[in-house]
Amino acid sequence: MSDAETDTPARRLRKPPRLPTEESPLVRVSLIGLAVVLLLAFLLLPLVAVFTEAFRQGIDGFVEAVNDPDGIAAIKLTLLVAAISVPANLVFGVAAAWAIAKYEFRGKAFLITLIDLPFSVSPVVAGLVYVILYSTSHGVFGGYLQSHGLQIIFAVPGIVLATIFVTFPFIARELIPLMEEQGTTDEEAALSLGATGLRTFLTVTLPNVKWALLYGVLLCNARAMGEFGAVSVVSGHIRGLTNTMPLHVEILYNEYQFAASFAVASLLAALALVTLGLKSLLELRYADELAAGRRH
Repeated sequence: MSDAETDTPARRLRKPPRLPTEESPLVRVSLIGLAVVLLLAFLLLPLVAVFTEAFRQGIDGFVEAVNDPDGIAAIKLTLLVAAISVPANLVFGVAAAWAIAKYEFRGKAFLITLIDLPFSVSPVVAGLVYVILYSTSHGVFGGYLQSHGLQIIFAVPGIVLATIFVTFPFIARELIPLMEEQGTTDEEAALSLGATGLRTFLTVTLPNVKWALLYGVLLCNARAMGEFGAVSVVSGHIRGLTNTMPLHVEILYNEYQFAASFAVASLLAALALVTLGLKSLLELRYADELAAGRRH
């Protein structure tokens, strides 16, 4: 039988065989629908509920809740803690990434493990460790601190230390893979041309990692402002003194001041949305460089 005779309309309309990795249209639609439903139920609706409750009593009620003296103190403390912990982690993250990516030394694998430690340790446990170390009543260094009039636990220094611990890995973990990917060729070329070590870092190394560095700073800042577990243990919940914004939200909610608690919570939610927007912008504009920074 010739090809012309076998080329029937039914054969021409026959669909090509589906690839083994290709799902049927029904399965694709079902998976997409399930993902959208879960996204709405667990992310979008709670976010809408936060802002709805925050403005339930109108703009005046929102402003009154935010302008409460304790609320202002919580906002200032949160900004202060972030202003200290983020630069501290910035310095450490850059130094650790530089050492790990550019040099070979004994204990390198152990250092990488220590950097990842806050990812595996519960923030509450981290807070308890600081209490055991620095409590003036029963801490390891409590006697020394008490004799010198130093207060770390239930004070701002303890909150800063706990926040630094939980945000420890974010910047370093963004920079280490990227610096390892880039190698040392550019730095060696700059040094061979007579550049000093500092100038090589500022004009060669830093520009090569600037977007990954900014990405890590954004994530570190968001976590610093939203940290609850470790800060809750070391703060003492002293209203107007050691309450950050997440702790202030909890206190207001436990006191049935729902409008005020959601008003403060909406500020944290707005911060998260701004961070997400900046993160998405970086990923959109510098996708290749950021993707290279995530390759291990």
